[in-house]
Amino acid sequence: MPKRMIAETAGAGQRPLGRRVLLTMTTASLFGLHGAARAQTAVAQTVAALPGTAEIAKLLAGRTAKPGGITLDVPAIAENGLVVPLTVDVASPMTDADYVKVVHVVAEGNPNPLVASFHFTPASGRPAASIRIRVAQTQNIVVIAETSTGALHMASAEVKVTIGGCGG
Repeated sequence: MPKRMIAETAGAGQRPLGRRVLLTMTTASLFGLHGAARAQTAVAQTVAALPGTAEIAKLLAGRTAKPGGITLDVPAIAENGLVVPLTVDVASPMTDADYVKVVHVVAEGNPNPLVASFHFTPASGRPAASIRIRVAQTQNIVVIAETSTGALHMASAEVKVTIGGCGG
């Protein structure tokens, strides 16, 4: 008894697909879509559960931060999470009318996410700072700068912490 073939799905010059092949492809695509949606939901829940996410929301206080205006220099891979060098520099005229008031450094995955806050005045000159921070695991470092006019700027960078020379 010959196998029935589904000819409608085949293009010109192509072999028709068998029922099993078509069923397998349909099932795989459905599971793939469902799996991708579940993975995206899991990532969103994980990000929302990070201590730094609540800290960032508290610092923003319902306001929106503009990307850019901040130069964040932090290594992409840190061999030792205990001493990760970080340099931040904010572009600002630093005049009496418009200057950077405060710069916050947040490590999203640390148990205490607010790593540092730097306060500036127009007399400070350039709003820049260099420190070494402790990073508990691979995570994003977020810098939020607030100006005297109330404008917020934000920059972030991921730092991968290696443990014993292996990626973490």
